[in-house]
Amino acid sequence: MSETAIEIEAVSHISAIGQSDWDACACADDMAGRPADPFTTYRFLKALEDSGSVGRGTGWEPHYLLARQEGAIIAVAPLYAKSHSQGEYIFDHGWAEAYARAGGQYYPKLQIAVPFTPVSGRRLLTRKGHEIQGQSALVQGAVELAATNNISSLHITFCTEDEAAAGRAMGLMPRASQQFHWTNDGYADFDDFLASLSSRKRKNIRKERAQAATFGGQIHMLTGDQIEPEHWDAFWAFYQDTGARKWGTPYLTRSFFDCAQESLRDDILLVLAERDGKYIAGALNFIGSDALFGRYWGCLEDHPCLHFELCYYRAIDFAIQQGLSRVEAGAQGEHKLARGYLPAKTHSLHWIADAGFARAVSEFLTAETRAIDQDIDVLTDYGPFRKSNSDEDPQ
Repeated sequence: MSETAIEIEAVSHISAIGQSDWDACACADDMAGRPADPFTTYRFLKALEDSGSVGRGTGWEPHYLLARQEGAIIAVAPLYAKSHSQGEYIFDHGWAEAYARAGGQYYPKLQIAVPFTPVSGRRLLTRKGHEIQGQSALVQGAVELAATNNISSLHITFCTEDEAAAGRAMGLMPRASQQFHWTNDGYADFDDFLASLSSRKRKNIRKERAQAATFGGQIHMLTGDQIEPEHWDAFWAFYQDTGARKWGTPYLTRSFFDCAQESLRDDILLVLAERDGKYIAGALNFIGSDALFGRYWGCLEDHPCLHFELCYYRAIDFAIQQGLSRVEAGAQGEHKLARGYLPAKTHSLHWIADAGFARAVSEFLTAETRAIDQDIDVLTDYGPFRKSNSDEDPQ
């Protein structure tokens, strides 16, 4: 491979890079089909930008990184200047408070991430054949951008395990966290999945699904051209309700869902509950080449177990039908464990300019990772799956 110098540039609009160059890096292995996940594709990031979900006044200011070699773009990264820590799901509020108590200014910080999206995937996006030098150039460029502008820190969140290892070798601090994922063990249907559970957990899920069915309506699973603008009108009401309760203000604008209808509906599974001609609850999922990603849920009426049905059980149904290997149900939520979702480790990388503060964070991360590993072991052992053939109850 040529050792020609690599030039790094930051641009404030993804259109300055263009879809073909961006997706040649973001979807290097998937150009002919569905990407591993849609969240780093040009269409998804541009929808965030065009809808005003990121940009001026949001606390997510785009500064997309690109690396050029001999005039050709070989790597890109979704980089943002952050003025707060909302919408990240890798929590550093304590770091920010400690930094401020020590007399420092933690914000703005730099973040390579997909806004509002706790889904693991590639963050250092490279063309095929340029992985090593592309990743290195992006990390060095981002660190240099932070250092030159007296910015406190750089964070790469929900990166892949391979990127975490590469970043650690480059001097970044790795951080572990956990989510709950459902894994498809080649199940023929939902009943086949249930047969792998302990008798008690199997009966509980059947009971929950039966309770959910009593809401008095029907459930629609929509994707692609089945999704109509009216469905987004309904889902926006659900999303606003959830956003107001969880975050105070919804992260995504109404316009994002119009952009989704235009350019993302083939990437989406929308699960809606309808009763008496009115949509009363819904769950939004994104479809990858080998996984389904649960993102948002909301409702206008409360019905027993309808949340579990729309968010978890219908997602499992869809994954089995489509031959997907897993369902990632978003951040947090130990209640997912009893429903077949087991703990999985996620990764991020961090660079902090102040050497003393970096040492303190590094010590914290070592202890935190040890605790995460222990937690995953314990929770996995408490999972709902049969431990032996002695728990064979077909009912």
